[in-house]
Amino acid sequence: MYAPILDSIESMILDSKKKSIVDELLNRRVDTIWPSRKALQEALISGKRLSFYVGIDPTAPSLHLGHTISLLWLRSLQELGHKVILLVGDFTGRIGDPTDKLASRKEMKAGEIVKNAASYQAQASKVLSFSGRNPAELKYNSSWLKKLTLEEIIGIGRLVTVQQLIGRDMFQERLKKGKPIYLHEFLYPVLQGYDSLALGVDGEVGGRDQLFNMLVGRDLMQSMDGRGKFVVALKLLEDPESGKKMSKTDDSAIWLSDPPQDLYGQVMRLPDSLIFTCFELCTTLSMTEVVKLKENKGRGQSLRDAKAELARAIVELHHGKVPAKDAERYFSTVFRKKELPKNMPFLTPGKGSEMIADFLLSHSLVLSRSQAKRLVDQGGVRVDDKVIKDPRATLPLTAKVLQIGKRRFYRLKAK
Repeated sequence: MYAPILDSIESMILDSKKKSIVDELLNRRVDTIWPSRKALQEALISGKRLSFYVGIDPTAPSLHLGHTISLLWLRSLQELGHKVILLVGDFTGRIGDPTDKLASRKEMKAGEIVKNAASYQAQASKVLSFSGRNPAELKYNSSWLKKLTLEEIIGIGRLVTVQQLIGRDMFQERLKKGKPIYLHEFLYPVLQGYDSLALGVDGEVGGRDQLFNMLVGRDLMQSMDGRGKFVVALKLLEDPESGKKMSKTDDSAIWLSDPPQDLYGQVMRLPDSLIFTCFELCTTLSMTEVVKLKENKGRGQSLRDAKAELARAIVELHHGKVPAKDAERYFSTVFRKKELPKNMPFLTPGKGSEMIADFLLSHSLVLSRSQAKRLVDQGGVRVDDKVIKDPRATLPLTAKVLQIGKRRFYRLKAK
């Protein structure tokens, strides 16, 4: 006699959880929804299985913290049973997105694109599930874009006006300054827009700065197959006081490929004004918990404690609980107690004298000789707590500890 009652209670719990996830999809992290929040809400509760994607051009060898915002939004969608796609723009990446750029991007080589994209799925899999009952899919837009004929491209071009493209802010800025706008830059939003048509999706999600490109795709879908798509533009990871966005361009991005202690340390260096924005956009903490943290701040709780909780939450999301705790201990030892970390990785110098730059490169501590030189020039390399000022300086045979930047320490062990 109790079975129907238990089934009813279980159904109510599931419905409540589903409603909570839908509410979060429509509000948390969201800036704008096209055609409307109401239309997407109706689609989400209709019972139809929707398909959404996020497109990422492989312009760097790692995803960054800003990508977490879209991935977490898709994760909630995936939890509701909908189809999610991670699209790597290996073709559009060679063209270069002109968004926010006052000069044309430098062309990327095919090999560089492949190398950059190699780890994207592994990094995204910390947030999305690429296995199980409802796996996320990984696709590359070269699969269809490189097959388009000139005739087909001209046909697509008939559906997009020059006025529509030239109206973009950065193009207007270039015109005012007499800077060139190249034809391939006009093609970028058109080809990115075609991705939606090729995928046959119901919607696309991306940062607010991608709204123009996403809407071009929506217009193309309406013109070419008679239906549009949902466009969800998300908030950006930007300082609410300065309005400055964290980005690759100004070297303020936090890379998801960084070791746990580096990731933790970089979060701890964020401006205080960005802490609660980051909680909302880049963590899985409930908004109830985020509001409570804000209230605790109002009651005099240290912002450093809130920031430490943020750092722990982000590292845990991308690396796991144990690495997050280890990173927290590491940070406390090195930056609060000003002690050397206990478990430093060992590096073995050669038997003879070796230039610092060569040593860094040979042990894969830098990506290039120019990066090694830049590190030294910026005072970012220390040997036994002494700043190295010349990249041509040799590594002392008696050296014990190598420090790179503020967070990487290595114990030098002679053969």
